Amino acid sequence: MDAMDTAWRYVDAWNARDTARLAASFREGGTYEDPNTGGPIGTAGLSTYAAALFAAFPDLTFEDAGMRRVSENELHFAWIMKGTNRGSLRGLPPTGASISLPGFDVIKVGDEGVELVRGYFDRQTLMEQLGLQVAVQPFSVGPVRFGVCTQVRSESRHPPGAVVLTMIEARSDAEVQQIRDVSRRIMLQLPGMPGFLSFQGTVVGRRLSTVTLWETAESARQIMRESNHKQASSDMFGGSIGGAFHSSTWVLERLGELWVRCEGCGVLRDATMEERCRCGMQSQEDRVAFW
Repeated sequence: MDAMDTAWRYVDAWNARDTARLAASFREGGTYEDPNTGGPIGTAGLSTYAAALFAAFPDLTFEDAGMRRVSENELHFAWIMKGTNRGSLRGLPPTGASISLPGFDVIKVGDEGVELVRGYFDRQTLMEQLGLQVAVQPFSVGPVRFGVCTQVRSESRHPPGAVVLTMIEARSDAEVQQIRDVSRRIMLQLPGMPGFLSFQGTVVGRRLSTVTLWETAESARQIMRESNHKQASSDMFGGSIGGAFHSSTWVLERLGELWVRCEGCGVLRDATMEERCRCGMQSQEDRVAFW
């Protein structure tokens, strides 16, 4: 089969959203990589990766922006990926946003199919088109390490009675993403749990930490029955994920004041004692939570 025909068979498999055809377009031992794969992956990994993309973008297509032969066995394919985010992408809830993302593939082929695909696109552009935040920062400066933080809060303004602290040390960058995906699924279930107040999760390097506030220690125990949490615990103790992990529950000994400054008169009040400022002004500040 001509190299150009082989390359188009590969592209057509993507546009058909057919993981079996996509894998079949490669020769045995062929590899694929792009900025999101963390390096080259085989056809089994590509099938899983593509299936997740098809689930996130059910109408995914790659518009032809130019296929060019540069040697007997190498072609360059410029494309525009289009689709609407209707399903979860890397554990995030769908945004409903449509994308039009330009990219470029280096495709090398042989007599038995595609040997290698190396894809290029701007991940920041993808995230921005989806309406997601993009933060640029160093991994570390001297003793200071940087990461990302996620928060989930309930509507309750009940004072916290228990704090649950957890830590998971991942063994690889890919495992960090795997744990984050599970954590996002758990986070989405938290607001519906009685007694849940707030959650903060951080990722710094390969260490993932969470701080979860509950009304009581008893209400905190219900997380153990959540299906994603149960599966994650099973995977950790089974050796599938995590190099180290720890969890502890801390019960309130003293509740300090919650000082809130009035936007109108500038006076501080203890919101645990006074629901609103004595000047009578109502503002969003009247609903400040403890955490």
